[in-house]
Amino acid sequence: MNPERKIPERRSRKARRTRDTLAQAAFELVLDRGLRNVTVEEIAEAADVDRRTFSRYFPSKEAAALDSLRGDGDRINEALRARPAPEPPLLAYRRAVLDWLADPEAEAWHRRPRIFELLVVAEEEPTLYAVFHHIRVDAQQDSIAIVADRIGVDPRQDIRPAVTVAAGAGALLAAQAAWVRGGRPDALPERVAEAFDALAETAGEAAEATEATEAASETEASS
Repeated sequence: MNPERKIPERRSRKARRTRDTLAQAAFELVLDRGLRNVTVEEIAEAADVDRRTFSRYFPSKEAAALDSLRGDGDRINEALRARPAPEPPLLAYRRAVLDWLADPEAEAWHRRPRIFELLVVAEEEPTLYAVFHHIRVDAQQDSIAIVADRIGVDPRQDIRPAVTVAAGAGALLAAQAAWVRGGRPDALPERVAEAFDALAETAGEAAEATEATEAASETEASS
């Protein structure tokens, strides 16, 4: 390998380690002390860097504390890309989420130490929840692009990919909220299955209502 290429690679690895160390420090301090009892300076000190270095990696303590959740959206999207092409989009999204939950190497939320605690805190702290929302939205934008590619449409012109992802991500969010409120860290897969079953039932009811309305309109038109 060219020695000149090794320098930026080493810098990249060092930057990754620094970011991970800051994120882990923020994660632990927020859970141990509470969000409002932790400062950026304390996170930087725990990671053995200064305040300026912290700011190069994260805009806030909330972003640092939640950084470990960003990879989960990527893992769900990787699973979505891998789903068989003939699967309907919403079914593919559901099964991608279930694949993520079932994969031991993916370390979904219910498998990772203290993630349940973190999401409990996020439900209670508005600033932390706002950052969590942005993380989800970023992942959903990628999901929309994947669904659009699966069905061969332009997501800027066709609303179906966005609607599909909104429905699937909404079911996942509802499951996560029920999981946190339920107080059982191991129950996430169960809550997710319930949420997607409820979504399928609601979609079926909506389809039946649409068919009934169309049939009534046709009857009125012919009379």
